[in-house]
Amino acid sequence: MRRSRMLPYWLLLPAGAWLVLFFLIPFLSLLATSLYDPNGSVLTGYQVTWHFQNFAHVITTYGAHLWRSFWWALIATALCLVLGYVLAYTIAFKTGRWKNITLVMVVAPFFTSFLIRTDAWKLILADHGWLVQGLQHLHLLGGDGRLLQTPFAAIAGLTYNFLPFAILPLYASIEKLDQRLVEAASDLYASPLRTFAKVTLPLTMPGVVSATLLTFIPAMGDYINAQLLGSTNDRVIGSDIQSLFTTTQDYASAGALSVILLAVILVLTMVYVRRAGTEELL
Repeated sequence: MRRSRMLPYWLLLPAGAWLVLFFLIPFLSLLATSLYDPNGSVLTGYQVTWHFQNFAHVITTYGAHLWRSFWWALIATALCLVLGYVLAYTIAFKTGRWKNITLVMVVAPFFTSFLIRTDAWKLILADHGWLVQGLQHLHLLGGDGRLLQTPFAAIAGLTYNFLPFAILPLYASIEKLDQRLVEAASDLYASPLRTFAKVTLPLTMPGVVSATLLTFIPAMGDYINAQLLGSTNDRVIGSDIQSLFTTTQDYASAGALSVILLAVILVLTMVYVRRAGTEELL
């Protein structure tokens, strides 16, 4: 009897050891790095001096970049939710026997490197590319206008790269939707918009929350799209962390900035999940 009671804990042991080894220990190391003496160096060594001023320094220096990362990730997440919901609903109920093929098309971009997919957008948004020339021909873009190396290009790259992360959980949630409830709302003279707001969206809310988290969290820390598609003047927080760790080797500031980014994402995630009120997800 005692062995049967202990069995669940033994089964949890490998996952717990994995989290301790690859999450808790690295996080504690990162936290210690954020409290290094900023006067240390690779040659003289670093010491944990509980230098909390590192956090104030990076907030003052890189606060605007953190704010830019938040807004870009928020916009990209909103676009992924809108596009992903439409695509997921279409795949779930409108594609019929082509459902499996369309799902493969959703995950097909993952067969290619993230860097290659992002770099391909440089050709699509190039100044002499077909898209820019087409928009100029339609007088939707000025003759000297451009799309590449703009916030638009960076956000478009974020939306494209993380769209599959929104479609898949939305599809999994929408597919479970009982269409008889939608038909019942229609029989009760509810408009399509009201049916969506009162029936479809609440029943698929766990998928919406999952899609939001899977999109927003990686987009918040991404810097590849900003580096390849955005302007050098529009730096994001991921670029700063990468530069501080590898170029300037300011480990104290890099650690403090990483801890702040992690804390911001954690707080935003907790607030969002609580406000969404999805007991099924929790």
